[in-house]
Amino acid sequence: MLRLSEGKRIAKFALVGGLNTGVDFAVFCALVYAAGMATIWAQTISYAAGLINSYLLNRYWTFQVNGQRSLTEMLRFILINALAFGAATAVLLGLEKLGLESAWAKIASVVCSLVVNYLGYRLWVFRGMELHGKRAN
Repeated sequence: MLRLSEGKRIAKFALVGGLNTGVDFAVFCALVYAAGMATIWAQTISYAAGLINSYLLNRYWTFQVNGQRSLTEMLRFILINALAFGAATAVLLGLEKLGLESAWAKIASVVCSLVVNYLGYRLWVFRGMELHGKRAN
């Protein structure tokens, strides 16, 4: 069973994820449907917009990491997001190739990305960081 603190962390992650998803989805749709941009470029730009928001909110609010950022932490964050981006993009393009509308394929790709990101952040990026004077579990 999840400890209360882990449940609270997951709820915060979900809230941040919702905000990131909103930013990502809005930018993606604006670029594809309003600007006529190719899906791959719109995906890259929209994902980057959500990525910046994600790092800041997850580091300081969700996982409550105190202290300065380290190069290792940033590299891990970038690697997890590169993995999530790759997985999400594969889902997006694969579903489009199967004939699914871009917006619906994007939704499925977001779910994939959220799973990869939470597990990566929790188990590798922010693991063992100081959290309000306590060690992370």
